[in-house]
Amino acid sequence: MGMGNGYFVTGTDTGVGKTRVSCALLHAFAAAGKTVVGMKPVAAGCENGTWPDVELLAAASSVSVEREHINPYALVPPIAPHIAADRAGIEIDLEVIRQAHLELRKKADVVIVEGAGGFLVPLNDHEDSVALVQALALPVLLVVGMRLGCINHALLTAHAVRAAQVPLAGWVANRVDPEMAVFEENVLALERRLDCPLLGVLPYDQSHDARDLSPLLDIARIGMSFQ
Repeated sequence: MGMGNGYFVTGTDTGVGKTRVSCALLHAFAAAGKTVVGMKPVAAGCENGTWPDVELLAAASSVSVEREHINPYALVPPIAPHIAADRAGIEIDLEVIRQAHLELRKKADVVIVEGAGGFLVPLNDHEDSVALVQALALPVLLVVGMRLGCINHALLTAHAVRAAQVPLAGWVANRVDPEMAVFEENVLALERRLDCPLLGVLPYDQSHDARDLSPLLDIARIGMSFQ
């Protein structure tokens, strides 16, 4: 998997900063001279007629594309995607997402695909986020929401990614709890155990623009093996 394809961004949970990291990654690749586009295949949670994650990803993209390719499934309630889709009377179809992704790949050097929730989130009655990653054939970048319990969440997610026989290309430590005790020790524990490169540590301050955060991510380390 070269830099020219893209990555699937998953997280240790919902609300751990996947969009923040995805946007920072888009800016980082753009700064490295790549054309970039963000994709949110399934967005659940409409606020005032828009989907905030989708808006942020579109704003961080360097090429303009059809909104239905960036976000094939826009669901109104902020609940589990398969339940939201079921309530809307639709079934999320991975082939629709795959075709939209192919369109984006034609338009940009790097496509950053942000998942919904965590790695094992169901998308319909018989498929989950794992099946989506496999269908898109993308390596995974893991966003770890740094708070108590994150080591277990991160290691479980890494285990699930590898069990799916998908490359885990790197991880990002995103500080979601400013009061977290022994923060550095937790980062170090994960660095020793995740067996993939740490791309960067993002501060708690929520006011940061993703563009300002992008220099904190070392994209040159993605996919490097430290064996």
